[in-house]
Amino acid sequence: MSFSIAADKRAKDPRLGKRIITLSAGLAALCAFAAAGIALGSIDIKLSEILRVIFDYANTENSRIIYYIRLPRVLTAVMVGANMALAGCIMQGVLRNPLADPGIIGVSAGAGMSAVAVMVLFPEYSLLIPPIAFLGALAATGTVFLLSWENGIQPLRMILAGVAVSAFFGAIMSAIMVFNSDKIQGTVNWMAGGFHGRSWEHVKMILPYCLFGTVSALSGYRYLNALQLGDEVARSIGARVELTRFLLVVLSALLAASAVSVAGMIGFVGLIVPHTMRIFVGSDFEFLLPCSALFGGALVVGADTVARTVIAPIEIPVGIFMALLGAPFFLYLLKKGMSRG
Repeated sequence: MSFSIAADKRAKDPRLGKRIITLSAGLAALCAFAAAGIALGSIDIKLSEILRVIFDYANTENSRIIYYIRLPRVLTAVMVGANMALAGCIMQGVLRNPLADPGIIGVSAGAGMSAVAVMVLFPEYSLLIPPIAFLGALAATGTVFLLSWENGIQPLRMILAGVAVSAFFGAIMSAIMVFNSDKIQGTVNWMAGGFHGRSWEHVKMILPYCLFGTVSALSGYRYLNALQLGDEVARSIGARVELTRFLLVVLSALLAASAVSVAGMIGFVGLIVPHTMRIFVGSDFEFLLPCSALFGGALVVGADTVARTVIAPIEIPVGIFMALLGAPFFLYLLKKGMSRG
């Protein structure tokens, strides 16, 4: 019976095989990059020793390096990459615009400004950074939507509004740091985006938001698929379009804010990954969302490993690394979109 059901589903979806292969490749890439991230560094560690420490910790130097330094750093990077990729994927689905990304339309800047305000002005409330960053992300999202709305979201106006909102929140962030220059130790590196010094506290900080956001996003694929059909068609099949769009944007802001709160300003993950995945698995969000999460986690872990090992002992902030990778990609998409009119 199960074989007949699988055969029937494969007949209805000719891309099912390719989609399952892409999902499997994403899982394999995530595991491979995570293992490399734990193994490589100033002291190279064998895979067998990593497995032994994970399942049977012993108080040795390598065990301490794995357990207290590299493992929490890799886990934080995985969750940040998955969150950023899911946030971009949701935003692109809601707006039906491949240029939508939390970093480009100002969402990350709003979250970053709020996080910096807490870190510099109220460091004793550091546990509140994720929810306060979420409020900043919501404020930025609402402002961009208001500025770019004219009988619907206009893509070019949305990008210009995003640039303006990013500049505005960036100016406030700079002002906070200039007027509190004696309290910004560590904040400058955080703004560049990276995972240096990330610990189990950071894993605990982002984990609940990552779990809630991932489960909610994967559960909401039907609503994103419905929005792709257009508002009228979505209403005709029972979707409450405005409420659905609002809740999905809030979810996207939550995912982006939680990532920014532990890793700083890392852009373009939400742009590059969903757009690339769409080439392989199409626009069905049932597959696009999990593939984006897996490859987003793999991309950020891989970027972090390269950034801290390529010119060791000097470490390149991942935010700079991703900007070098993502900015040309964004300009390519922008030119492609403008040539289509």
